[in-house]
Amino acid sequence: MSEPLRILVADDELLARKRLLRLLSAMDDVTVCGECEDGPSVVARVKEGGVDVVLLDIQMPGYDGLEALDLMPDDRPFVVFCTAHVEHAVGAFERDAVDYLLKPVEALRLKKAIERARERIAMHRARSTAVALETPALNRLAIVTKNGIELVDPSRVSHAVLNGELVTIVTLDGEYLSTDPLGDLHTRLPPSTFERVHRKAILNLAHLVRLEPLPTGGYLAHTRTGHVVEVSRQVARDLRRRLGLR
Repeated sequence: MSEPLRILVADDELLARKRLLRLLSAMDDVTVCGECEDGPSVVARVKEGGVDVVLLDIQMPGYDGLEALDLMPDDRPFVVFCTAHVEHAVGAFERDAVDYLLKPVEALRLKKAIERARERIAMHRARSTAVALETPALNRLAIVTKNGIELVDPSRVSHAVLNGELVTIVTLDGEYLSTDPLGDLHTRLPPSTFERVHRKAILNLAHLVRLEPLPTGGYLAHTRTGHVVEVSRQVARDLRRRLGLR
């Protein structure tokens, strides 16, 4: 039997949290690993580890749900938004949310969202294992495009940027448009050189030639292909450390 899915419930409304807890209690193979009432406590709890999925509200004190997600580490749990505000759905899916549920959350929709999260976790773990074993087949990156599946040498990938619902993958040999989620693409690229520098961008540090500071504390990363990729303030410190800068 697989280990129970560890779920963090984050909502500033007590009744909303109780409803989610009641619905989760009727499901098999899930366990609640905590409750949070505001954005900062969500980020802090995620950084402690031991969370597989966050059921995350949008409107919360401190940080809203989208801001909290942006502040989570790269190896963050998968997120299912549970909110009364439909207008934030695009921003949620741009951040690779598993699902977006509207309150009052129904049992069947929550169960479906949890199963989607379970599938994403299984896929992520399988890919991570493949990377660790350095499977020869992963010497080529398979990119799903409207013209078919392109096989690309990962070392020739400069960066990838999310534009709307499609991801533009820029290589030394040309550009490809893919429907693959940016987060899934990141898990299939070598972690030794690729960095998730923004919620909408992945950068190959081997193709980085210059960092231009921004007033926000982030950077504009200039690549060998002549493109510019935004580096968020949240990632800038880790990137400097990775590059050996103080």
